Amino acid sequence: MNTLILIFIIALALVFYTYIGYGIILFVLVKAKELFVKERKKKLPEDLPKVTLLIAAYNEEDIIDSKMDNCYSLDYPKDRLKIVWVTDGSSDNTNSLLSNYNNVTVLFENKRLGKSAAINRAVPLLGTDIVIFTDANTMLNPESVREIVKSFEDPAVGCVAGEKRVISHGKEGASSAGEGMYWRYESVLKSLDSRLYSAVGAAGELYALRRELFEPVPPDTLLDDFIMSMTVVERGFKIHYCKEAYAAETGSADMREEKKRKVRISAGGIQSIIRLLPLMNVFRNPLFAFQYISHRVLRWTLTPIALFMLLPVNIALVLMGAHYIFTVILVVQLIFYTAAAFGKILEDRKIRNKILFIPYYFMFMNLNVIRGFFYLIKKSKGDGTWEKAKRG
Repeated sequence: MNTLILIFIIALALVFYTYIGYGIILFVLVKAKELFVKERKKKLPEDLPKVTLLIAAYNEEDIIDSKMDNCYSLDYPKDRLKIVWVTDGSSDNTNSLLSNYNNVTVLFENKRLGKSAAINRAVPLLGTDIVIFTDANTMLNPESVREIVKSFEDPAVGCVAGEKRVISHGKEGASSAGEGMYWRYESVLKSLDSRLYSAVGAAGELYALRRELFEPVPPDTLLDDFIMSMTVVERGFKIHYCKEAYAAETGSADMREEKKRKVRISAGGIQSIIRLLPLMNVFRNPLFAFQYISHRVLRWTLTPIALFMLLPVNIALVLMGAHYIFTVILVVQLIFYTAAAFGKILEDRKIRNKILFIPYYFMFMNLNVIRGFFYLIKKSKGDGTWEKAKRG
């Protein structure tokens, strides 16, 4: 029984630390740091640098006009902002629609090798010191380019991560509500990470690199944004989280589409951990290793396993007559799982209940980490292409 109790305590501590404890510790460390070190106010340089907005797209004819309107609305001198689309493999009207716009460069090859391969090909052809990466289906706030440029005034910053915001259209389902809540939680952690030392990776909806720090990623890379941003940290620079620059997009159309995203992201996370092993070296950069392991590595490896161990181990302990506290914890677990099950039932029936979406989406997210492991094995000999999830 003692062995089971130890296993249960370790698993419970791991789940608590990953989703709650790390955030608390991070908050305390940031507040302690900021008592002694005041953040300098960022200013735009007098001579604004030339910037490339790079948009990787595959068969995005439905969104071209909206995206171009958004690009033209950006508050940055037009002669300092280059708009480049890389549309490799697109077989719809994407390229013909883009040909209607002035001051737009389109890089195109017939063969589709995936987003990573397209970016690898495009970046060396760009002539600006700063490259901003964004997706075709995300809309940027007008000030985003200026705010990103401000962040690069710190020479220690090699990458700037923008904020992702999920647009709600009234009566949203679990996919949109869950994704929105997740990204609000993520935004808080990313901001705290950045204020302590460095953000832990960037999301492809909006991030920027110093072009000289760009390193091509293997074509089969699933999370090119995460790998490219973390490679900057490997080279001794920081990732600054800039919440003043944000990209807005709608949530997944439904939970089936959201599952595609979560499985691929989870598989990409596991793949990234394998390829970024040096970043976990606590002797090389102990502070960032602490952030990376706490914020990312545990979520994509041990914590989901620990979470799904809790219930069977808890049941075994209660049946073996362990202390009554284990009975209390079991009741709490059963209530949580029941709430998650009702959340799924309501989602299937298109009934909105945000309270039940939280446990449902939490379990759904962790289950897809397990699925992601098998997806990665299946894709291990493939390329970097994937089926896009439909947005709401």
